[in-house]
Amino acid sequence: MGRAGSLHPANKEGKAKTEEWKNASTIASGLRVPKPFADFLVLKVLKESKGEAIAVSDGEIVLSLKEMAETEGVFLCPEGAAALAGAKKMVSDNKIDREEKVVLFNTGSGLKLIETLKKYLT
Repeated sequence: MGRAGSLHPANKEGKAKTEEWKNASTIASGLRVPKPFADFLVLKVLKESKGEAIAVSDGEIVLSLKEMAETEGVFLCPEGAAALAGAKKMVSDNKIDREEKVVLFNTGSGLKLIETLKKYLT
């Protein structure tokens, strides 16, 4: 399984633009782009806000999909599950306080990708 988050290396290195991510592979197809169109804008906002972009694995995405389905009855799209996986990782790394309020955006439904996700959710 792949890794989501092509901004991670550029953010970590303080670059103004990303480099092409050859052979990008992840179940989160909305994140699977060789070079984000507005990479320079995202990196600028991250730098100015002292924010951070992190990478999550497909395994972490699947765990977040299952967790939300089981605990909240919400079938996230893989990109939304990536956001949850990233937030959980940041809590684990003490970058987000466990009591802090955080907004995560889920931009679609896993139902639209049921055939793709079926093999990961059984």
